[in-house]
Amino acid sequence: MTEGRAKFINGLLAKAGVREVTVSSNPILDERRSYHPPRCDVFKSRYTITSPDPDFRFSVDHEAERQLPDMVKNKLLRIEAIDSPDKNFTENYSRKRTIGIVFSGGPAPGGHNVIAALFDAAKAANPDNRILGFMMGPDGIIDNQVTELTRKRVNAYRNLGGFGMIKTGRTKIDTPEKMALSRDTCKKLDLDALVVVGGDDSNTNAAFLAQEMAADGIQVIGVPKTIDGDVQVRDANGRVLCAMSFGFHTAARSFSQQISNLCTDCNSDMKYWHICKVMGRSASHLALEVALQTHANMTLIGEDLAEYVDADKLMASETSDRTGFGAYGMTLRHLSRVICDGIVRRAAVGKNCGVLVIPEGVLEVIKEIQVFIIKLTTIIAEYNKTHDDDFHQRFLRLEDKLDYVRDLARRLRQKGGVNIWNSHDDELFNDIPPFFQEGLLTERDAHGNFQFSLVETDKVIMGMVKDHLDVLRETVAYKLGIERNFYTYLLERDGVDPGSYGPVLFSNYTDNSHYLLIRPEIISKKTLRQAIEKAKLISVDSDIPGAVIRIYEKSVPKFKTQTHFYGYDGRGSSPTEFDCRYTYNLGLTVFSLIVSGATGQMAAIMNLEKDFSRWVPIGIPIAPLMHLEERKGKLALVLEKSLVDLHSPAFRVVEAYREKWLSAVPGDDDYRLPGPIRFAGVSEETRPITLVLNDLGQSDEVDG
Repeated sequence: MTEGRAKFINGLLAKAGVREVTVSSNPILDERRSYHPPRCDVFKSRYTITSPDPDFRFSVDHEAERQLPDMVKNKLLRIEAIDSPDKNFTENYSRKRTIGIVFSGGPAPGGHNVIAALFDAAKAANPDNRILGFMMGPDGIIDNQVTELTRKRVNAYRNLGGFGMIKTGRTKIDTPEKMALSRDTCKKLDLDALVVVGGDDSNTNAAFLAQEMAADGIQVIGVPKTIDGDVQVRDANGRVLCAMSFGFHTAARSFSQQISNLCTDCNSDMKYWHICKVMGRSASHLALEVALQTHANMTLIGEDLAEYVDADKLMASETSDRTGFGAYGMTLRHLSRVICDGIVRRAAVGKNCGVLVIPEGVLEVIKEIQVFIIKLTTIIAEYNKTHDDDFHQRFLRLEDKLDYVRDLARRLRQKGGVNIWNSHDDELFNDIPPFFQEGLLTERDAHGNFQFSLVETDKVIMGMVKDHLDVLRETVAYKLGIERNFYTYLLERDGVDPGSYGPVLFSNYTDNSHYLLIRPEIISKKTLRQAIEKAKLISVDSDIPGAVIRIYEKSVPKFKTQTHFYGYDGRGSSPTEFDCRYTYNLGLTVFSLIVSGATGQMAAIMNLEKDFSRWVPIGIPIAPLMHLEERKGKLALVLEKSLVDLHSPAFRVVEAYREKWLSAVPGDDDYRLPGPIRFAGVSEETRPITLVLNDLGQSDEVDG
């Protein structure tokens, strides 16, 4: 760099205006950090107390009783204000405590406010209280990597997204060795309580930690976190205790804003089908909320596909002696046909474009994929157990993995054993693209789950869609509708009579249809000429009018796609005001549970689906929620994931509006513009649309 250039740059950087617009902080960030979320009424009192509510019951799994004998006895706790406590109460409430907190699993917007509220409540009770943050997730507990959180550090992260304050990690405390190290860490730090912020697996960990450390007097409280929205809790009578985990609303709004932008783009240049894959491995809550937020033309809901029944196959089985098992479940082939139908119908009215939303785990509910996952997971788990080795380390290449599976099938056939992988499996597997074969044989995640986020779900589905569209294009089932006025104008401009050519070119010309469809027999310029010659509109030696050729070429759709994945961007988004308020009150709930002596409880807000004035902070016992589930080829006691309820008002609304949002009719599409995430304002959204609809659906008018 020359001396003159260096002098210029240094002078530029020295200007106050340059420094002002390039500093990390900015007015919007400052506004976020200084915002104080409203508190539930109960937290406006200086002191709170918990009381068990016997009205809420849980169906306890026998295995939970065996493994968590102390924690299954817990009851739902209501948090109540106490205005005139006695001296013993206030002394216990205000005694010095050391509380540890850890983030576990993927980030979710709002987590910092759990820490901020816990910090505020703890310091208000006793300025000498200490809040310790375990760094990098559960590894921080195992390895005693901890930092004391100061007011300055907490204030720097208030109302901000991500888990940057103490980071996060995906390690599970799932072995006796890890449990012993964690217990040792908590005892060395003289912890009174440990707070675990995470999803279903993390709260499962919290229950086991609570059981393990109960004798040491160390309390453990869980906090429901996951953008997937699959941590939802009901009691044995179906009453909603926790309607949604935190972070869901922000992620859904973040995805929706971006997908809405694609809807606007689609409506502008009418050129692409935008294929939008959104996070959601097991549950399609995010896809459902995105559909409500954007009115995308098509949205797949995994739980809906899982319940699909082929009526034709079922009817055929009733007239034969065979059981109609094949009628149940969605196949890849049929799914591609469903998508193609929507594409073809929109093209018929001139819309060779659209927006399709796909949950990342949709392939998990596809019939043949389910079979492959179960069989391959069993084969891999059995190999690891039998050979005391790691399948994925032993067989690095796809070819080697497939050779082992096929050799195993051959040996089992020879021995007359259970044929877990047969020739039919081999044929179906060979039909799948190689990259997806590799995906099915990839290493499972830390929880033993198939990693759908690593598979190009959209590529698998849209590959089959494109193949079928090519077939439909040849049979003229897939044609771009031609606007009648455009056709008339173009032919008249070139001196050609549109009335003479119309009935010859189009199958619906006499129907007064707004969009005209080329006749089925016209599939090429050659058949176009034959039709025109047969109608005696041109002679054998004459050229086809240029306007007619242009109309034909315009009727042949060019299917173009743009693929998008929405996941990590939503996890790191700045939280909505709803999530800021929700998580702050969760943090206050955590402290109330700790000072009451609770352990093995999940902090939650009941009535989350209702107006803020009706929110009720509670503690939900974790152990009674747990059940046995297959993990890594073995049964394990875990917290159950909550899937989309196909009987819920929210899903039924989406189902009712599918045809409207597909907009396979002339005119504008019915897109909804949710707008960007804002932090304040009278028009800011107060809660997820899913929750609003489910609450409205509980009214007497709807129930009746």
